[in-house]
Amino acid sequence: MASSFKKTTIKSFPRVGEKITRDTLYWKNLEFPITKKEFAAVTCVDFCPVKPYHFAATSSTRVQIYNCRTNQADKTISKFREVAYSGCFRGDGKLLVAGGDEGMVKMFDVAGRSLLRVFKGHVGPVHVTKFMPDNLHIVSGSDDKSVKLWDIPREDELISYSEHQDYVKTAAVSKASKDIVISGSYDHTIKLYDIRTPTSILTVDHGDPVENVLMFPGGGIFLSAGGNTIKVWDALAGGKLLTQISNHHKTITTMCFGSNYRRLLSGSLDRHVKIYDISTYQVVHTLDYPAPILSMGVAGDDSLIAVGMADGLLSIQHRKPDESTAVVKRKKKAVYGYAIKGKTYVPAKGDHVIEHKRKEQLAKYDKYFKRFEHTKALDSALDIRVRMKTPEVTVSVLQELIRRGGIKAALAGRDDKSLSTLLKFLQKNLSNPKYMVTIIDVSNMVLDIYSQHIGQSSVIDDLFIQLKEIVDQEASYMKLLLEVMGTMDTVFAASTKVNF
Repeated sequence: MASSFKKTTIKSFPRVGEKITRDTLYWKNLEFPITKKEFAAVTCVDFCPVKPYHFAATSSTRVQIYNCRTNQADKTISKFREVAYSGCFRGDGKLLVAGGDEGMVKMFDVAGRSLLRVFKGHVGPVHVTKFMPDNLHIVSGSDDKSVKLWDIPREDELISYSEHQDYVKTAAVSKASKDIVISGSYDHTIKLYDIRTPTSILTVDHGDPVENVLMFPGGGIFLSAGGNTIKVWDALAGGKLLTQISNHHKTITTMCFGSNYRRLLSGSLDRHVKIYDISTYQVVHTLDYPAPILSMGVAGDDSLIAVGMADGLLSIQHRKPDESTAVVKRKKKAVYGYAIKGKTYVPAKGDHVIEHKRKEQLAKYDKYFKRFEHTKALDSALDIRVRMKTPEVTVSVLQELIRRGGIKAALAGRDDKSLSTLLKFLQKNLSNPKYMVTIIDVSNMVLDIYSQHIGQSSVIDDLFIQLKEIVDQEASYMKLLLEVMGTMDTVFAASTKVNF
């Protein structure tokens, strides 16, 4: 009986990928994003602090409240004449406050969508509104450079701070104290207020226009984002800079906490969301999005992440259900109108079983190898779909040709088109250390075979010149590396030298 043909062994190389950590697995465990298209940029995303963690998305002249289960907008608050900003929930989730280009702060009942309060006093667009922890006051920041505190029951202004020199774009309140507020402005400063005093009690300079601020629940540490950096400040130490993070390459526009304040998320115009470990402020994972990011929010139990983008897209991603708690649906048995005989037959112990062998499927280059057509085998391995997507296959075919002793015959007798394809492949992969040894051997053979034909085709001559330049460049790199290694050996020898 004839033995089966031995297929060409494709050499596999270990891929250097990202380090798999618990955070990587955790944040990759998200379902495919559901995308909604709004009329304009989604400037604010805020999650309800209480279950079931519905969220409000502010865009154009409306604030939409999305159901976290159906991913649909259950309620739409559109009582704005101009663009709305900063739709945020109260701590109990029953009220919502928002600002806008009208210069007014409006408070709504979430259940009935009715307008309950209108606070007038700003003379510029209001970009940030927040409920205070006592649920009885609202803080707002405006383009008129002021930060105001409002009393909800009396619908009146309590105090106004006008210390910023530019637009106030962001603010945050302390969960540890009902009297502490911080604000960030385009004048590069962050100011901390105690509403019991008429002026700010702390000012720090971020160094760039401040786009977003956050405060830890303890109230002692706060963060500011501006430019492509995030800075961490210690309020109790008089505004001491604790650390600085710079992992984005464009302006950071939004920040939020996740995993019960153990993780920090930042979104940027570079279309990335970076996730940091609060203990080290190192990036543990990155999420990619199709457009510049303006706003972001994470549900209290990390079950949902919503991201608003500059082109009006709203991305909604749910966490995949836990496999241990997932409900397994029982498959229904197929109903046949006839019986399939012999399908489940179990042979007896003494029966002679003859297995049915399926026809062996060979790759195109293996079919040519089987017929000893080495030139055609190399041509099939140099096909654009093979050499571009799986260069290791082409290299393995070259190695097989060397082993069979048919490499020179396969390389010889080529026209300008096929020789150009071969030379371009050699140029592209010569600097790859995984393929370098084989590529150098094949390049030497090509030079030996076609050295007498140099000067007959300008295209081939240019390709040979480019190949020489790549070789010279690699040789210079190796020389530099040897020099560096020599210097390092000297340093190591000096550091381990024992003085007697």
